[in-house]
Amino acid sequence: MKVLYAIQGTGNGHISRARDIVPILQDKVNLDLLISGIQADVSLPYPVKYQLKGAGFIFGKSGGVDLMRTYRKTDTRRFLKDVRNLPINGYDLIINDFEPISAWAAYFNKVPSVSLSHQSAILNENAPQPRKKDPVGRAILKNYAPTDQAYGFHFAKFDKNIFTPVIRHQLRQTEVQNLGHYTVYLPAFDDQKLIKRLRTIKDIFWQVFSKHSKKAYRESNVQITPVNNEQFIQSMTSCEGVLCGAGFETPAEALFLKKKLLVIPMKNQYEQHCNAAALEALGVPVLKNFKKKQRPVLQKWIEQLQPIEADYPDDTERIIEMVLKEGRRIGDLGWKKRV
Repeated sequence: MKVLYAIQGTGNGHISRARDIVPILQDKVNLDLLISGIQADVSLPYPVKYQLKGAGFIFGKSGGVDLMRTYRKTDTRRFLKDVRNLPINGYDLIINDFEPISAWAAYFNKVPSVSLSHQSAILNENAPQPRKKDPVGRAILKNYAPTDQAYGFHFAKFDKNIFTPVIRHQLRQTEVQNLGHYTVYLPAFDDQKLIKRLRTIKDIFWQVFSKHSKKAYRESNVQITPVNNEQFIQSMTSCEGVLCGAGFETPAEALFLKKKLLVIPMKNQYEQHCNAAALEALGVPVLKNFKKKQRPVLQKWIEQLQPIEADYPDDTERIIEMVLKEGRRIGDLGWKKRV
């Protein structure tokens, strides 16, 4: 069976998850890899056959997506050309982690495709939704990378086709301890804004991992470090708590490690507000923004709140078997039912 595993390259979560999924697929099928998108800080240690620009979102420095830079960076003509030119008919199945080029190429060429992504779980009607509706954001998420069938990862099993997160083996095998510091990953905020807010809580040492700095430095009780996978894991596995955006992988890993967790969803990012709703349902506190008036909530989290219990077993191989079985079924049927 010849399979194309197509991965979204915007952000680190998709690549991190793929690190554990790829070797399982390599043992079971003839596998090629495709990555599209920008802004990932984590690399994939396997040969990538197709590296495409794709279409993704650009992080800003004020807590949200930079819509103007995202618009300027989007090359629609190149995107459509990549969809047309991708040799998709050479594959029996596309496994898609929120990657649009292969999804649309499969759609137009009637090649079986199955999504295996966090976004698929968000779109499930049984998954928690934010109180403030965003029909445009949901429509974009639904039509960004269409597939024949959807399997998803979420913070809890909200439905039969939703699984708990893939926790990378590197993290599962690392010794967990508590050295008292707090790990921070808020890529949509400027470093100086973070320093301004965090340094006011003087009895805490903050280890901030930054997308905006190319060198490490320290101001008062705040350490700024460029994003580095090894250093981030070391910091998170030995911290007291994690302050981060409402993405998926980092909050999931914090819950798995039984670390205190506080999240700030990015502005203009429907997915993160869905994540925030799901985390709130589990008892995780959520900050609407990082303004000065939020300091009491931050202080209370540090002083009082305890970690949330989460059970995330290592079921990745079983899930992959299920996805491959579904791919074969769709191929045998010879018809398309888009989700």
